[in-house]
Amino acid sequence: MKISLYLPTGFGHEFAEHDPVDAFDTIIELAHAADESGYETVWAPDHFVTLPPAPAPTFEVWTTLAALARETRRVRIGQMVTGVSYRSPALQAKMASTLDVLSQGRFTFGIGAGWYEAEYVSYGYEFPGVRERLARLREAVQIIRSMWTEPETTFEGEYYQVHGAINEPKGVQSPHVPMMIAGSGEKVTLRTVAEFGDACNIQTSPDEFRRKDAILRAHCEDVERPSEEITRTSTGLCIIADSDEEARAAVPPWAPQVFPDDVASYGLIGTVDTIRKRLAAYEDAGVQELLVGFLDARDPNTVRRFASEFLYPTADGAHEFRR
Repeated sequence: MKISLYLPTGFGHEFAEHDPVDAFDTIIELAHAADESGYETVWAPDHFVTLPPAPAPTFEVWTTLAALARETRRVRIGQMVTGVSYRSPALQAKMASTLDVLSQGRFTFGIGAGWYEAEYVSYGYEFPGVRERLARLREAVQIIRSMWTEPETTFEGEYYQVHGAINEPKGVQSPHVPMMIAGSGEKVTLRTVAEFGDACNIQTSPDEFRRKDAILRAHCEDVERPSEEITRTSTGLCIIADSDEEARAAVPPWAPQVFPDDVASYGLIGTVDTIRKRLAAYEDAGVQELLVGFLDARDPNTVRRFASEFLYPTADGAHEFRR
């Protein structure tokens, strides 16, 4: 199982009362630490304001990733994830292709239906019901994928239309930029993953991940696609402490808004030994890449410490978790 870093960009109030220039320098330092320590990808959230909204620095993800693309050499980069309605699908395809060139083929495109209503409203975006947001997602991923692979794209959907859209350059990676579709809705989202996704992100406990993965496999069978073509990822909160009790006490009050159920019971929360067992549980559930978000997210030494405890080099020069 590969380990990736969930990079703070201010969404979690990480840079409240910080000078913005100093805050961005910290983001660069964290990306350097991940690049040097064997993390697979640095993922950054696509949000415009903090959760809950407050007047604190929150950096826009695409411009942030453009900087990281030139500041790093090995680690992959991606957004976790773009709300489908924040930018038109055609524009997102163009931005992703450009970023793949900037990173020399190290970009993964992440997209989801969107959920943060306060952000939508404050920035003047319509926030439709979940059914429409999922329908928009399904249309958008088809447009984006086509613009990465076809000379021209024409699409007439209920919500999105493009007419002879040309996208050059298409990027570096072959056959196209990988697309991660985030979400765990069993009827629509996982079906969309099965049809159009190169990776999924299901943010939940290992036990629930295993159940959702079985549903994804069934959708893949229905659309006659090999399930193994889709990379399985999840996201975990990490709090390392001298005792499990100390780590549990440090779980932040916002955690239930982001992680389902009791995150302290399954997250990377506890001693080094506890975290090792929970990493193994994610791997046993079928997770191939785990995105790790640290409570002390601004400290590059935390990024390095985790890598030194849990990541080991493989024969091909990559790094992965070993028990």
